[in-house]
Amino acid sequence: MFLFSTIRKRFWDYGRVALVSETESELRYNRLSVSSLVPEALEYDSGFCSWMTAAFRMHDDEIHDRCGEDAIHYLAFQRHIICLLIAVSVLSVGVILPVNLSGDLLVKDPYSFGRTTIQNLETGNNLLWLHTFFAVVYLILTVVFMRHHMKAVTYKEENIVKCTLFITGLPKNVNQDTIQRHFSAAYPTCAVLEVQLCYDVARLIYLFKKRKQAEKSLTYYKHLHQKHGKRVQINPKPCGQFCCCEMRGCEREDAVDYYTRVTNALMEEFSKEEQAVQNKPLGMAFVTFQEKSMATYILKDFNACKCEGINCKGEPQPSPYSKELHISNWKVKYAPYPENICWNNLSVRGFKWWFRWFCINFFLFIVLFFLTTPSIIISTMDKFNVTKPIHYLNNPIISQFFPTLLLWSFSALLPTIVYYSTLLESHWTKSAENRIMMHKVYIFLIFMVLILPSLGLTSLDFFFRWLFDRQSSDSAIRLECVFLPDQGAFFVNYVIASAFIGNGMELLRLPGLILYTIRMIMAKSTAERKNIKQQQAFEYEFGAMYAWMLCVFTVVMAYSITCPIIVPFGLIYILLKHMVDRYNLYYAYLPAKLEKKMHFAAVNQALAAPILCLLWLYFFSFLRLGFKAPTSMFTFLVVNITIAICVAYSCFGCFKHLSPLNYKKACSVKAEATQMYQPSHRLLCTSPEFCILILQKGRCLPKRSSHHTAPWTTVVHRQKLQAVLPNQQLSRRE
Repeated sequence: MFLFSTIRKRFWDYGRVALVSETESELRYNRLSVSSLVPEALEYDSGFCSWMTAAFRMHDDEIHDRCGEDAIHYLAFQRHIICLLIAVSVLSVGVILPVNLSGDLLVKDPYSFGRTTIQNLETGNNLLWLHTFFAVVYLILTVVFMRHHMKAVTYKEENIVKCTLFITGLPKNVNQDTIQRHFSAAYPTCAVLEVQLCYDVARLIYLFKKRKQAEKSLTYYKHLHQKHGKRVQINPKPCGQFCCCEMRGCEREDAVDYYTRVTNALMEEFSKEEQAVQNKPLGMAFVTFQEKSMATYILKDFNACKCEGINCKGEPQPSPYSKELHISNWKVKYAPYPENICWNNLSVRGFKWWFRWFCINFFLFIVLFFLTTPSIIISTMDKFNVTKPIHYLNNPIISQFFPTLLLWSFSALLPTIVYYSTLLESHWTKSAENRIMMHKVYIFLIFMVLILPSLGLTSLDFFFRWLFDRQSSDSAIRLECVFLPDQGAFFVNYVIASAFIGNGMELLRLPGLILYTIRMIMAKSTAERKNIKQQQAFEYEFGAMYAWMLCVFTVVMAYSITCPIIVPFGLIYILLKHMVDRYNLYYAYLPAKLEKKMHFAAVNQALAAPILCLLWLYFFSFLRLGFKAPTSMFTFLVVNITIAICVAYSCFGCFKHLSPLNYKKACSVKAEATQMYQPSHRLLCTSPEFCILILQKGRCLPKRSSHHTAPWTTVVHRQKLQAVLPNQQLSRRE
């Protein structure tokens, strides 16, 4: 924390990259116009260590205005987890722990950790029923708290997105007029306001960003020349700012001349790509209708015509242009939020996308099949005597804590492979990317941190051999390793390491700091260092953060009965995590716009924690008492009923009427109108304008004002404003 306090003030405003970023400067006016609660210059962190209290002093309204609704829902989820762990801590420490200490199966050593676990109770002790009862109580508490959180998740339904349909499967040579005439003929009651085709603009976005950086550097040195009357000489080589001598191949040149030449070259290349991009259609379009009911009617018509097996339910409404447009190949859905779309990935589709997905995940499975846990890596290190100097220290604290530290280090490294594999899959929306990332990283972490270490296994290879090879002698040996008296100490140390070291590393953001330092060193000039400082902030990765937090939460809940002392440390972890995330969301990351499915998927995933707690209790009862024991049969019945309900809810849509999903927030027309003429600020930071706006209206993208709205929203905004504002006010506010 002292190191971070030093870095955040001394090194390029690293602790406040979101506040000094280029995107933030563009968002400032819009955010202040929405709410007066956000001051122009937030002074919470004016002192050396005042950032520690700043995370708690700021209000949720300020976080909402700066970070968006997703940040509020994420923090609210953490607060519900905190309340849940407070209740579980009271029950585990106040009831389960004294019951475990009352046993006399193990040696009555006050320093023995095993006396705090369920292993201290005798086999025939009726107090074991108490553990089963509290495991069911924990499941009910988790459902109650998660249900309350889901009821609190409110999303304002944006009419602009619901009025727009996203259509794929179009012929590449189609034009806008043909699509509009098709909808007018097939659906006469549905008025089409605008049709925007999509193009492959990945390289255009790249050239635009490079040209923008060069223009900013040119403006910087021109302003410097006008102010001081002196032209600056730079070395246009990587790390040229550190070159203090001139030699062959390392000559200096005038900064204004250099960046003028670079800007002109990029402008020429950009113009060529801008013309060529019209020949790269993607066969996709955004179609905006006058009313939401019109878009919904057409969407239902297409969804009702999908084929089931070899039987098709019918065709959508035909028109004279149906054959030309191949409407049987269309896939229609509501358009995502513009800032939710990964515009660079839209060109990866069809067989290319599925082949890419298969290759990435097949390679990932092969690698992680043999390197699932850090244990196998540590055992490989032991063969080369890497860890032997630790044992020579003869310090019990270091020798016991070092393996846990290695576990945390490798558990942070291995999921990074899973994380980047999701990014390489090229998903079309950030919500899908974050949701799949959350599921993949969480499943891997649970196997790596909880399931395999609890069974005494080192990889999925050994796990499947232990599970299916019944002739192997490993099965008996492995079962003896399950639920050892001191096994819980390993997971307690892991939770402690995650609470203090893990949260500290998230606050420090060491990988980002290393990348930041390398980019600053490689900069050619002072202007480029300024650009790097303004472009260092990235969007918050909700998928990865959900996965890490839920992994520790699952470990705590799984051992909350067999090793109750782990729960208070889990509560400490969540409290510190909440503080760190509040700070990072406000100061270090840009706002993200995701769909509601992301947060609901996290809630469903959190319900796996108490189920694993019941499974762990069942395995203990099965190994100690046998399958026919009353506690074993009761726990087995509860686990099966719970899993059956979860499968029926998730896969077959049963019990949906019990779901408290309430993601629509009603708002008055006037309030909606006042928001609609606000600048669409997040569009500029994510650059979605490249995909749909290109050349359709003859606009030059680089000259586009930051106050333009999304291309499919202009007409609808005007019509809605006319309904609530006089024409005179309308023209002035537009």
